[in-house]
Amino acid sequence: MTGLTYDLHVVTEGAASTSGVPHEAALVAFAEAVVHDDEPALKTARLRLFNELGSDAVVDVAAVVSNFERMVRIADATGIPLDSFLEENTAGIRAELNLARFAG
Repeated sequence: MTGLTYDLHVVTEGAASTSGVPHEAALVAFAEAVVHDDEPALKTARLRLFNELGSDAVVDVAAVVSNFERMVRIADATGIPLDSFLEENTAGIRAELNLARFAG
């Protein structure tokens, strides 16, 4: 929609990839620390986000990561399938990122 191009492989490859998103290293470090339940890394990542983006951004990033984790856990636990519209419109990116290799 914006005309900008991003490499979404960072979603599955983490810090091993670059997306083109501003402040991506700080954002990926925070997300990885949350997903891996790594409290020392989370503390470092939170401070980095604060230093790069400010306190409001730390709250926003934490809210987005938390909400995503919540939604994924609910969908996985209840077996919610993709609806047909989403399945059709994301087939290419799901194949490119090889998301089928992940359980859930």
